Parts: sequence; C-alpha cells; structure tokens
Amino acid sequence: MIRFHDPYWLLLLLAIPAVVWNYVRANAGGAVKFSSIANLKRIRPSWSLRLRHVLLVLRCLAIIALAVALARPQRGKEDTRVLTEGIDIVLAVDTSGSMLAEDLARGRNRLDVVKDVVRDFIRKRRNDRIGLVVYGAQAFTQCPLTLDYGVLLQLLDKVRIGTAGEQATAIGDALATALLRLRDSNAKSKIIILLTDGRNNSGRVLPETAAEMASALGIKTYTIGAGSKGLAPMPMQDFFGRMVYQRIQIDIDEDLLQQIAKATNARYFRATDQTSLRAIYDDIDKMEKTKTEVFHYMEYKEQFTRFALLGGAFLLLEIVLANTRYRRLP
Repeated sequence: MIRFHDPYWLLLLLAIPAVVWNYVRANAGGAVKFSSIANLKRIRPSWSLRLRHVLLVLRCLAIIALAVALARPQRGKEDTRVLTEGIDIVLAVDTSGSMLAEDLARGRNRLDVVKDVVRDFIRKRRNDRIGLVVYGAQAFTQCPLTLDYGVLLQLLDKVRIGTAGEQATAIGDALATALLRLRDSNAKSKIIILLTDGRNNSGRVLPETAAEMASALGIKTYTIGAGSKGLAPMPMQDFFGRMVYQRIQIDIDEDLLQQIAKATNARYFRATDQTSLRAIYDDIDKMEKTKTEVFHYMEYKEQFTRFALLGGAFLLLEIVLANTRYRRLP
C-alpha cells in the first residue's frame, strides 16, 4: 500500500503541460528554402536527430520524480500482533482406592476415565500454564505449572491408584497444595479444578479453611463429584485370589464440594458417567477462556530518497546533454 504524506506537492505535475507548450513554441520557427528536398530524403537521420526531444522528456521526468519525492511517498506494510493473556490452572485429581470403582464407564475404573477426559481438556487449552496435583491420604504436586503440555501429559499417564495413598482422601490438603502452586502466580486469572469421589477423611488442612484461603487469593475452585448414584461395582480379590466384584455404596460429600465452589465464586458439578464428566470439563473450558487481543496496524517506510535521487539524475543528465550533444548555438 502506497500513500503520500504531503500530497499537495503533486500539484507541481500541472507544470508539465506548460513545459511542453513552451518547448514546442521555442522549437517552432524558420525554415531554409530549398528548390527540391529529394536529395535530403535519401539522407538517413542520425541518432541525435531521432532523440532531439530527449531534453524535454528528461525535464518532464525530473519534474514528476521531484514532485513525487516532495509529496513523501510511503510504502505501508500491514502487520498483526496477537496478545494472549493465559490462565493458570491446577488440576487436582483424587487417586484414592475408591477410584477403582467401575461405574463411569463399562469395564474401566474411575481414574482411567478421568485421565482420558483430563487429557482431552489439556489438549484443548492454548497459552495456559497447567499444573497437576494428585491426592489420596496425602497430596503432592505431580507436575508444576507448565506450558509444556507434552511433559504434563506424560506425568498424567504415570498417575496410578494409590499414588498418594489408597485408604483415605485429603481434600483439604489437595486444595492447599494447589493454592501453593498458584499463590505466587502473576496471572490475572487463576483456577483450580478439584475432582473427588469421596469425603475428606485425612490431611492436616480442613477443606473449609483451604476454601477461605482460595477466596482470599481470588482463586476460583471448580469442584467435581465423580461417581454414579447408589451402588458401584468395585473389583476385589476373594479368598482364593480371584477377581470378583463387590458393590459398594457411593459416598460423595456434595455439600462440602458445593460449599468450596460457592466460597470461591465457582461451580460444583456432578459426573455420573463418562459423558457427563466430559461435558463438565467442556463447560469449564468454555467458561474459562484465554483472553486474546488482535491488533492490526500499518508500518510505513519513507520512499522519498529514491525519487529524489531519480529526479536529480534526470535533471543532471538534461543539463549535461544541453551543454554538450544538444547545445544550441546562438
């Protein structure tokens, strides 16, 4: 894209017709009388004669180039800058023994289903730092906040039942561990997604206390209760070492999870199967979008120099030729 910063200088182009008219008038004139021009017709014109109007052409080109130079032509280049403001997210996943129950999907335990859904959630995010906390009887950071989703997914694959202890569920400790990861973050938006299938029965930090800390830090905590309703099939070994299924009562502390979500201005979700669990993470993905701003701007570069040099060259060439090859005798 070309623009002129001072386009009024282009009015100088109106001088060209006057220059042409003056040239024609100056070169019209007398003639030498001959009785016959037959012999003159046989003489081939020289290059000097053929190019006799070159001074006029050079003067017009000089005027055009200098007028354009004075008008300050500028070549524009459109550029786009995308600014993203990522979200810091910590995923807290229950790995206690009850996650072995196979009620979210046929033939698959709760943890395997959760890992599949969480894996898809991670792959959908862009420019967000994501961390992973696992918890059972205790809680620890499986992966700190990172933009390297490849490493995060590898560490997620290594999560197993009992990774943080099988026999208890420390919801308060899990939330506190996630908060420690987010406390010093400079991100404007920070969230925790905590999933469990049970009740808080272990740990040193009460869930209510951790929720108050999250609220004070302005960190939303989405909570998810995972498990069908009623009884759930749990694989166990019998006396003879055979794998059998025993139906266990599902016991999710929904009141506590709702309290945590409400205290942090977030939401509580209940997942009774794989489809509803996937829909929950999709809903959270839509609610917590990365802020993206796109700026379009034009960068202009001056083209004055090349036209000024060109105009000067035409003018200099005209002067040289006018005083040498095309010099007019008095």
